Amino acid sequence: MKLKIINQDFSICKIKDLSQVDFLDEFCFIGKTDEELSLVCSTNNIPENIIERDDNWKALRIDGVLEFSLIGVLSKISTILAENKIGIFSISTYNTDYILIKKENFQKGIKALEDNGYDIKTL
Repeated sequence: MKLKIINQDFSICKIKDLSQVDFLDEFCFIGKTDEELSLVCSTNNIPENIIERDDNWKALRIDGVLEFSLIGVLSKISTILAENKIGIFSISTYNTDYILIKKENFQKGIKALEDNGYDIKTL
């Protein structure tokens, strides 16, 4: 399976509302529940109305469009990383999945995935 490195830094934020989110940014992921409003965005494009934030994340994208009938794609990746003591933050979209890894573990994560047969390129 092919993975692509997204060559930028990301932050995971809890925000007050959507009023300051830059929806024109290339990457902008929003999650809303009855308890919170979360935003994953480029670190250089964090809105001012954040409540909390966690910086220093890098991202991989599973290359291509994943069929909904595929089973275990994210599970296999997360298992490899977990076995190497690497935590992740995952995001699923209609087309594919994204795996965020803290910067200090990113190269270790890339190596673990490559050692397990993943083809990794830079976007």
